[in-house]
Amino acid sequence: MKKIYILFCLLLLSLSVEAQEKKLDVLAACLCNEGMAPDDYLISKFNDADIILLGEDHGVKENLDFVRNLIPKLYQKGIYMLGMEFGAYEDQAQLDSLINAPEYDEQLARKLMFNYNTRWAIVEYMSIYKAAWEWNRSLPEGAKKFRVLNISYCYNWSEFEGARTPENMKKVFPLGNTEDFRCSLLEREVLAFNQKILVLTGTPHAFTFYHFPLYDYTSPGFVRYEERFLGNLLYSKYGERVLSVALHQPFPNYPNHQPVWVSPVAGELEVLMRKADNKAVGFDLKNTPLGKLRDNSYYSMGYTNFTLADLFDGYIFLKPIKELSSCSVDYKFMDEMNWDRAVSNNPDPDWHPRPQSKEQYWEMVESFMNIEKRYVDVQ
Repeated sequence: MKKIYILFCLLLLSLSVEAQEKKLDVLAACLCNEGMAPDDYLISKFNDADIILLGEDHGVKENLDFVRNLIPKLYQKGIYMLGMEFGAYEDQAQLDSLINAPEYDEQLARKLMFNYNTRWAIVEYMSIYKAAWEWNRSLPEGAKKFRVLNISYCYNWSEFEGARTPENMKKVFPLGNTEDFRCSLLEREVLAFNQKILVLTGTPHAFTFYHFPLYDYTSPGFVRYEERFLGNLLYSKYGERVLSVALHQPFPNYPNHQPVWVSPVAGELEVLMRKADNKAVGFDLKNTPLGKLRDNSYYSMGYTNFTLADLFDGYIFLKPIKELSSCSVDYKFMDEMNWDRAVSNNPDPDWHPRPQSKEQYWEMVESFMNIEKRYVDVQ
C-alpha cells in the first residue's frame, strides 16, 4: 500500500508540475503579445494618466539608469517634469538654476542632495540632474525646459533623541508629515497647471489603491490598513488619473521571518521572465493574466487570494534580481566642510546611529549601497 501511495503522490506531483509549466507557457505568450519595451510602456501610460508613481527599491543602478535615459522620451511625449522623492523643495530654485545653467556644477548638485539627506552620497541619483541639464542644453533657444521637481523638504534630525513621539517628530518634520506635503506640492505644482509628471519614489509611497497592512491587536483580524501614503492620498482624490508602476524588486517577507526579502509571487515571475529570455519589458497587471499571479509576501497579509494586480497597475522588469547592481558612492559628497552636519543631521539616528568617524560614515553609505548583500537571500 505504501508503494502505491508513493506512486500516486509522484503522479500528482508530475501532473502539478506539468500544469504549472503549461500556465507559465501561456503567460509567456501573453507577455510576448502584450508586453512592451519598458520606456515605451511607461510613456504609453500617460495617454490616460496625469501622475505616474514609479516605485523603486533604493540604490539599484539599473533603475536610475532607466529613469535618466527616459528624460528625452518624456519630453517628446509632452511630459516636462520628473518628480524626485530625493530632494528638498526649499532648494527648488537652485535646482532649476542648476539644470538650466550654461555650465553644469557638480558641487552644487552634491550640496542640494546633501541638504535633503546627509547620507545620500549616490552618484546615480545626482546623475539625473545632469541628464536633465544635458537635455535642456540640447533644446533650441526659447523651447520649454525640462524640470526636475523635488517633492520632499529639509528634515531636522539634529535635535532628535530617544523615542519617536509626536513631540519629537514635529521637530524633525516641521512642515508636517511627508505624504501630505508631497501630495499638496504635486497638486500645486503639477495638477493645478494641467501638467503631467513621472514621480520616482520608494515603493510604499507609490501605493495607490493598495492599502499596506500592519499588525494591530485592536483591529478585526488583527490587521490595520495604511491608507495615507502619497499614492493613496492622490488616488483618493483623482482616481485613475494616478497610476502606480513598480520596478522589479524583491518583496518584504513577514516580520521576523527568514529570509527578510522574497522573490515576487514566490519566484514565478522570475521563472516566467527566464522563459522570455529575461528580456526587459513593461506590462499591465490590472485585468490581465499576468496580474493574476498569486503573491504570499508580507504585502498579502490580511488579504485573500492576493495577486500582483492587487498591488500595482503595471510592472517593469529590467533584469533578474540576481543581475541588479549597486549604485556608485560619491566620495566627494562629504568632506571637512560638511562633516559636522553629516553627523548632527544623520537621518533616522534611532535606526542608524550617528557616525562617530568619517570611516564609519563611509561604511554606512557603502553598506546601504551593497545590493548584492541586500538581495543575497533572494538570489
